[in-house]
Amino acid sequence: MAGGRAMSGPVIEVSGLAKRFVKDDLAIVALHDFDLRIAEGGFVTVLGRSGCGKSTMLNLLAGLTTPTSGTVVYRGLPVAGPRTEVGYLTQSDTLMPWRSVRRNVELPLEIGGVPAERRRERAAELIAKVGLVGFERYYPRELSGGMRRRVSLARMLAGDPETLLMDEPFGALDAQLRGELQAELLRLWGESGQTVVFVTHDIEEALLLGDRVVVLGPACRIVLDRPIGLPRPRDAGELRLDPAFLALHRELTEALREAAG
Repeated sequence: MAGGRAMSGPVIEVSGLAKRFVKDDLAIVALHDFDLRIAEGGFVTVLGRSGCGKSTMLNLLAGLTTPTSGTVVYRGLPVAGPRTEVGYLTQSDTLMPWRSVRRNVELPLEIGGVPAERRRERAAELIAKVGLVGFERYYPRELSGGMRRRVSLARMLAGDPETLLMDEPFGALDAQLRGELQAELLRLWGESGQTVVFVTHDIEEALLLGDRVVVLGPACRIVLDRPIGLPRPRDAGELRLDPAFLALHRELTEALREAAG
């Protein structure tokens, strides 16, 4: 695909996935008969309005919840719980408030039994990658929202996951910070060859980041699944003037409108 990278077979295969919750004796359907294949090395953006089941879908891919029916398979094996190969960056801030930036980043390594000296070295590398040198001893309460997102990103990468699941990770940030972190994520992805599934409700973000976009309607019904053929690297300012981008933007806008209807 134009601007993308060569990709091999599927890392994640989802088939007939359904998830129902019971609230006040009523069954709420979050997903229904959902199918999806994610190829290795790709950057897939999942676009949908609030309440369509995007976060539930990611929780199922991550093994944090179990499906009512259907299967999630990772590299040919059923997903029965969280896997060390899969990193998950949620919408909410999950940093440990009593741990410094360095010790938050070290956490996955500590859990994995990595020796202290190596943990410090790896944390220092990642803190430099996300542009937080000089803030190693700061605590989350002393950081801005954008800086906490950088720490969360570094902590996720510390476990060296081969697949990244990201749930609107930059949605609460202002436009400038969001742009900086989008560029940082693309740089890190370009260096690593990791597989990324990135959930967003922002059409421009979906087109700026992804090689492929999946548009969801209610209960995670797929209304559009198509490659994004825009060349890389992508500059947000220039992209807005590109006729191909404008055509894709219109197509996704129409798909979201159809989903809402």
